[in-house]
Amino acid sequence: MEIGVGWISNAGHATQTKALHWFSSMLAGIFMCRIVYGLTGVISASFVKEYSKLNGKQKIEWNNRGFSTFHAIGAASISLYLLLASGLFDDSQDELMINKSSILSDTILGVSIGYFLSDLAMIFYYYPALGGTEYVIHHGLSMYSIIQSLLSGQAHIYILMVLFTEITTPFVNLRWYLDVAGLKNSKLYVYNGVALFLGWLVARVILFVFFFYHMFTHFYQVKQVYPMGFYSLLTVPPAMAIMNLFWFWKIARGMIKTLGKARHSQ
Repeated sequence: MEIGVGWISNAGHATQTKALHWFSSMLAGIFMCRIVYGLTGVISASFVKEYSKLNGKQKIEWNNRGFSTFHAIGAASISLYLLLASGLFDDSQDELMINKSSILSDTILGVSIGYFLSDLAMIFYYYPALGGTEYVIHHGLSMYSIIQSLLSGQAHIYILMVLFTEITTPFVNLRWYLDVAGLKNSKLYVYNGVALFLGWLVARVILFVFFFYHMFTHFYQVKQVYPMGFYSLLTVPPAMAIMNLFWFWKIARGMIKTLGKARHSQ
């Protein structure tokens, strides 16, 4: 039995078997977040002395950033493997690159939906302590794009490129950890700030330039995507690129300010 065909999906792809796989992967992502959230609290309480000094809201955010870091490392690593090492998206006369997917790509996209749902649920519950409107928009656009890619089996290469940008998340979270732990004046905070700036420049600015270049040079394939997916590819990535540039501007200002303080303290 097939589901979700026509204007909003790719006819023949979304079978009940695939839907069960996607749903199972999403549940695994939610379960992963719950487990890592708890483990973050237990491990931090045992090995990080500053953790006990945090108030209740700070501990919630500390644990929340634990599972966001875990997902970011896993999702970025698997995305990089699928894009560069797996051979999945190598040129082939048998199948268009835009239509290529695999069990592993389906799995990581499903797990990521589980992560975004978990994080979004916490953002709404504690709003705006864990993030404001920009986080809601980012997570919403991410889930919207991933769901369409799963239903159609198309544009996995572009979804994985965007998912790889999560590699910057550990640096963002470490910056927050060091701040609430009272280590804002440490060398590690400065080094992490520089790493965040460079990582963001490469993964969320330069990579998006390549993303749009790749779409342009393969536009004959992009036009093969079902209607809603096609128009989403033309609108969602530019919106996320604008958000990334806005955050990059804030990161650059913060790095300049931090480096200035470091020079004056020497």
